[in-house]
Amino acid sequence: ELARKNAHLVLNTDKERLKREEGRTVGAVKEIEKLLGLSDIVRMEAFDISNTSGFASVGSMVVYEKGKPKRSDYRKFKIKSVQGPDDYASMEEVLARRFKHGLDELEEGKELGSFAAFPDLILMDGGKGQVNIALEVLEKLQIDIPVCGMVKDDNHRTRGLFYNNVEIPIERNSEGFKL
Repeated sequence: ELARKNAHLVLNTDKERLKREEGRTVGAVKEIEKLLGLSDIVRMEAFDISNTSGFASVGSMVVYEKGKPKRSDYRKFKIKSVQGPDDYASMEEVLARRFKHGLDELEEGKELGSFAAFPDLILMDGGKGQVNIALEVLEKLQIDIPVCGMVKDDNHRTRGLFYNNVEIPIERNSEGFKL
């Protein structure tokens, strides 16, 4: 009887924990889908450019699947063709390299390669300018993936999403915002 009660207690505790985790992961993705009017987002890739006073520029790519970080697919791109702090040109290089590599892997039949897995949504750490750069790269490569920007306020904190030329406010305490 005691073992049964303990098992029941553990199952209820785990059920609550799993429910909270699902809200933070799948629930957050569903929030973003609703805000953007999209559906069936499984894989998201987010891109940003960093540099030290205009030198040593790098691009970073983080990946989420079903709302959870997929660290094995994170990538860092050393900027090769851009001198100085030009975020737009750097982002163009990073995205072109990432998606050309993915197209090459698909052509070689490497569907399981980390670059061959294309995202259902691309998130840019920036607004309209960064989104437009991404859309240009995708158009040149004939790839159709929705691109969303994260619009910042004056304190460099995300205040909304930029999608289809519209800024969409996002609730700061929501799971979608946290994601």
